[in-house]
Amino acid sequence: MEGGDSLPSATTSDTSNEADIQEISTQIKRESRGGHGVTITGDINSETPEENVTPSDKAHKENKNTKSSGSKKKKGGQSSLADIKRRGRTQQAGRSPQSDVILDQFSKLSIDAKDTLLKRKGTGLVYDERMMEHKNMWNKNFPECPERIEQSYQKCKDYGLVDRCVRIKSRYATEKEVLSQHTNKLLKLVQSSQDKNTIEELKELSRQNEDVYFSNETHKSALLSLGCVLELTDHIVQEKVDNGIAIVRPPGHHASKDAVCGYSFFNNVAIAATHALDVQGLKRVLIVDWDVHHGQGTQYLLYDDPRVLYFSIHRYEFGHFWPNLRESDYNYIGEGPGRGYNVNVPLNKIGMANSDYLAIFYQLLMPIAYEFSPDLVLVSAGYDSAMGDDKGEMKVSPACYAHFIHLLSTLASGKLAVILEGGYCLKSLSESVTLTLRSLLGDPCPRIGPMKEPCDSITESILNVIKVLRPYWKCLAFQGKQSEEQSPEVSSSTDDYRLTAPFLTVENRPKTYDVEDYPTQDTETKNRLDKEINQLIKDTDLSKPKHKLCLVYDEKMRRHKNAVDPSHPERPDRITRIFDLHKELGLLDRCHRVDSRTATVEELLLAHKLEYIEELQRTKITKPRDINKLQDKWNSIYLSQDSYDCACMASGCLLNVVDKVMTGQVQRGVAVTRPPGHHAESHEACGFCFFNNVPIATRYAQQKYANKGINKVLIVDWDVHHGNGIQHIFEDDPSVLYISIHRYDYGFFFPVGEGGNYDKVGLGKGKGFNINIPWNERCMGDVEYITAFLQVVMPVASQFDPDMVFVSAGFDAALGDPLGGCCITPEGYAHLTHMLMSLAAGKVILALEGGYNLNSISKSMAMCSSILLGDLCPPVEWKTISTSAVESIVNVLDTQQHHWSVLKFRVDLPVLSSEDENEDENVNNSNREPTSQQSDKNKLIEEDLCEGIQSITVSSTTDPETENTATTPGPVPANILSDLASTAVSSTEDAVSGSQDRPSTTSSKGAPAAYSEEDVACGGPTSSTIIVEADFLGANRQSAESAEMYAVVPLPWCPHLVEINTIPSLGLDVFMPCEDCGSTVENWVCLHCYKVFCGRFMNEHMLFHGIASEHKVVLSYADLSVWCYACDSYIHNEVLLEAKQAAHISKFGEAIPC
Repeated sequence: MEGGDSLPSATTSDTSNEADIQEISTQIKRESRGGHGVTITGDINSETPEENVTPSDKAHKENKNTKSSGSKKKKGGQSSLADIKRRGRTQQAGRSPQSDVILDQFSKLSIDAKDTLLKRKGTGLVYDERMMEHKNMWNKNFPECPERIEQSYQKCKDYGLVDRCVRIKSRYATEKEVLSQHTNKLLKLVQSSQDKNTIEELKELSRQNEDVYFSNETHKSALLSLGCVLELTDHIVQEKVDNGIAIVRPPGHHASKDAVCGYSFFNNVAIAATHALDVQGLKRVLIVDWDVHHGQGTQYLLYDDPRVLYFSIHRYEFGHFWPNLRESDYNYIGEGPGRGYNVNVPLNKIGMANSDYLAIFYQLLMPIAYEFSPDLVLVSAGYDSAMGDDKGEMKVSPACYAHFIHLLSTLASGKLAVILEGGYCLKSLSESVTLTLRSLLGDPCPRIGPMKEPCDSITESILNVIKVLRPYWKCLAFQGKQSEEQSPEVSSSTDDYRLTAPFLTVENRPKTYDVEDYPTQDTETKNRLDKEINQLIKDTDLSKPKHKLCLVYDEKMRRHKNAVDPSHPERPDRITRIFDLHKELGLLDRCHRVDSRTATVEELLLAHKLEYIEELQRTKITKPRDINKLQDKWNSIYLSQDSYDCACMASGCLLNVVDKVMTGQVQRGVAVTRPPGHHAESHEACGFCFFNNVPIATRYAQQKYANKGINKVLIVDWDVHHGNGIQHIFEDDPSVLYISIHRYDYGFFFPVGEGGNYDKVGLGKGKGFNINIPWNERCMGDVEYITAFLQVVMPVASQFDPDMVFVSAGFDAALGDPLGGCCITPEGYAHLTHMLMSLAAGKVILALEGGYNLNSISKSMAMCSSILLGDLCPPVEWKTISTSAVESIVNVLDTQQHHWSVLKFRVDLPVLSSEDENEDENVNNSNREPTSQQSDKNKLIEEDLCEGIQSITVSSTTDPETENTATTPGPVPANILSDLASTAVSSTEDAVSGSQDRPSTTSSKGAPAAYSEEDVACGGPTSSTIIVEADFLGANRQSAESAEMYAVVPLPWCPHLVEINTIPSLGLDVFMPCEDCGSTVENWVCLHCYKVFCGRFMNEHMLFHGIASEHKVVLSYADLSVWCYACDSYIHNEVLLEAKQAAHISKFGEAIPC
């Protein structure tokens, strides 16, 4: 092996018992507050890196280094060089210290992720030309004509898509299937059309029903249309295919239980939904209806069914547009147990375009759909909202439907059935159907241009929907309080047009309907629209590379390693394990392999200064002792003589991937490289990083491929640490949009400081092109990250419209990572990756950054590669979003809406009016079932946590352009907070308040006040299973929060106090050194056995003691605080006063003042 390393064995010995592994599992699922500031055990110049260091800690560190400089090992001092070498030999011989055992257990820990990827089975297509036999016998120009499906199918053939599909055999539906949703009276009515002998008899039958025509073939065609839809549904549910399309007619979504209507006879989608539920045994079905006409029949049939979420986007014009029903408005949300499961988004003006529809998807449809977690998605796909359709008069481009499909494909493990409804401009209809099928097949989404500011009318509709639905959906938490006065952004105009809608009711419906005259487009308008559609089709690039994904990896990058401490988290096995799992899962065979190379100095100069490059280059010939001195110059860095070459190779490999993508050989790329790069500044190394790979590749692509249109580049950085280096390199560059989602913890998480906060938006021309989404709590997971994508990342990225997308793909936010303390699953990363693939025509490149749990990182990156190869998204478990995450996202929205017009939905909402409450049942007291599977215990916890939490108050922000303070929305209603409260039992009023209510950054003791655990209490991961009973927490929350004297609120009691022992008869000695290393700088005493060990900012020996002994409660000799590992909190209880008193006497020579 390169550099003398051996690859990790498939089987490794593990001397830890099962309880120890459980401890470690709990530990890493919660948090190691270390970030990149890990202690390198045994390094001669070991320092505590700058992460999370307060002024007093810096003083401790300086004192520690002064004492140990140039000396042999002393009691309380550093090891000598001989000791370090001896320890290194011991480690390599397999006799690892405790720190190595712990990191080894981190690497072995298995996470809850599927090893089987959702590789595609195929896309189903069902079509039968016999459905063309249903036609209007007296008006050959009638819009609902046979050519609708004929031309759509032929267009799919012309694009070569039909041959790529799994053909599904058509069939007729049975009478039983029809009667599952319709009355026998309706069935007999449709059957009667077969017996009409003349056109006049058919006309007369048609006159008796609203907006339909009958022919002798209507009954058969309607049965065939329904049977085809049911066959497609069965094939998808039974996993014979992944998804599919039914090119059928007549349409169905206007047909109600006992009435045909609007060209519809049998309600194909409603029957398919109940068939999937009642026959196939599914639990939840989502119906998305984007036909320009409201599918009132579907709404009527499923209005009280909580198993079906019906989401309709339709032209309404305050009731002036057909079907002219009051119940098509936003405030009709279901009834009985189905209340909240009917969503109407009314379009109150014509000309709605791509941006307006995408805003609906990002703000409403996708958040609600994720929370609903359907088992199947059915699309009532009417294309009369497409450009050129004279019925809809909207301006959705055919390519935009591909984007809709791409977003919906993240749901239900990709189980998605598209059923044709309306669409009457044959040219735009056939193109739209074709691009829909292309997206179902997994082809890249065509570019549709920048997302523009959603119009005021759709903004009003979206906010009205949120207003009436957010008592039912926890995801709708980003608007302000419901105020008595209207916010300017939400119009409540009472003009005549709104008040004079000709609503149809049972009383005023006509007795008969006109079947002779039907308005058609004038020739001039038709020609103009045809020209526009032709230009759209011409401008839509549907080119597709031969290979979907390329991958680069070279074992030579293993040579960069820490010879003194092989267990250092940034170790060679990171890339090896990723590569090996790709091979094991068959991903490698599906990838196009890319040769490795080293970057040239000229290429490194794209992001770095020559002096720095040369300084790092000299390490190739520098003696190890001098290398140690150099590495101490930088923050969280280790060096070897191979570091420079490996860093050059990491950058060069990524450049080769760029070449493959930009020359059209592959669609997307993955770089399995190390060392990482996103912390590296232009002039210095930082946080395990030497050269900033992604910025180098970004400028390389912009310069080399400018002639191919590469100008604007999006960088999404989901590494758990803020990419300070990337931000600084591009902060004044408007051609690069940098979005970072990271732990910030009020500035105390690595790389420490205010640079990663939400208010850092860029400089000069680059203002607004730097977006930080800072988490101020640990344990952020799939829900928080996906929500951040839907609320911020995807809308802004769509408006930016990049030519290329890079992902700084650190996986240290993954569940199980020892440094990140977050909880993203491999499935969560799959969803984030999938969403980004809709941008830049699919030109997406992932470059490995951090990630230190070998199982987490390998499974997470393998899942990303699987998605980039076109595999389906596995489901994610949807939970309530953290209140702290809501605060962070709200702060970002309030700051960035000055720069991005798509973020215009952060406004105050009006109160619910009497018109909003269209039924007797009060919306706040619905009897609908909860959307997620919550136990009674969880509900009790929510109630406890809601006590005392009155509002989420977000901070005022300053417009970076005008320097004027903008007042942002105030408290969120209590009913929303009751939903949000179920996030985690640790949420408090401090955690969800705005910046003006945040705790100060340092406490009087010098420790970060925003933290309570590892910063002071031994540092590093906690060791025991979390035991927090619902009744205990609920009963003590209020009293804990009332203790205003504490910068960090301690618990007044914990269940582990009963385990502590009385102090020794001789009392306590706060000056005793650590039993393991002899340090006297920052020690803790165990209140179980009264042994003394050092804490986080030394060698973490109290942490190791806690893991080994399962002792949970410890006391700080620095500030006399008490920490419980199991409760993950400070404790203040009278039981502890004896120990605190003894420590105070030892420390100050007197008792604690009364």
